[in-house]
Amino acid sequence: MMWTVVLIICVLLGAVFLYFKVPYSPTKVQFNNMINERISITATNAGFFTEVEIADLPLPVQKYFHYCGYLGTPKMLYMKASLVSVDFVMPDGKKIKIDYKQANFVTKPERFAYISFSKHGMPFEGLDSFVDGKGSLKGISAKDMVMFNQQGKKIDQACLVTWLAESMMFPNAVLQDFLTWEYVDDTHVKASISWQGITAEGIFTFDENGELKYFRTKDRVATDMGGSERIAEWSAAYSEYHLVDGILQPKVIQSIWHHPEGDCVYFNENKAPVSISFK
Repeated sequence: MMWTVVLIICVLLGAVFLYFKVPYSPTKVQFNNMINERISITATNAGFFTEVEIADLPLPVQKYFHYCGYLGTPKMLYMKASLVSVDFVMPDGKKIKIDYKQANFVTKPERFAYISFSKHGMPFEGLDSFVDGKGSLKGISAKDMVMFNQQGKKIDQACLVTWLAESMMFPNAVLQDFLTWEYVDDTHVKASISWQGITAEGIFTFDENGELKYFRTKDRVATDMGGSERIAEWSAAYSEYHLVDGILQPKVIQSIWHHPEGDCVYFNENKAPVSISFK
């Protein structure tokens, strides 16, 4: 009887080990299905960027379109981005390596992100989504166990302002009528977004040539995996621009919490390169 029990335990442990090793992931499938569903109802042609369309935008934003080379190129309807082996700082200060994929859509501020890593052979995943004005930040362990699923008005606003922060990466988003722009000075522009009763805003910072450097906002609350909140400003940083199919794109994107005791580059401190594609 004892050996039978031992054998059953070994078989079960082996099955669990194999399940963890199999590439299949319900969360990743859900992420891909969300994206493919949105793509299936997205138009296939949005025209080309023109000088006339950007004429009413603040000067720094106009310079950005010129600097990156968007004028005369096809307008994108969505963007995909991915990074591999990215430094990510957990709320407890520990640093892990993650792989990261995301998709942002233009005509509605919709955004999806998938995060994956493993620890001691155990797979962990994250699925962020913002659809119809509702945000969700979900963490999953062992492929099926939901560790947290944060939702609510503050999460909705955080997801919306993140879409706004990334809008310059797929700048057809900049031309949408649910965004408003305000000139601050020759290198700073205030951007505001309103969608499904949610509003958010922040400041884009450019250099003199029109290269985007930062987006900074007070509208994203720092929330840990347990749901605890901490007030801090948040920024996205863009650097090391390089040519991709004739367009200047940032090679490095980073996310930063600005705490009273000092800044924390919690996403991509190691400057892993980002791959960006448009459709």
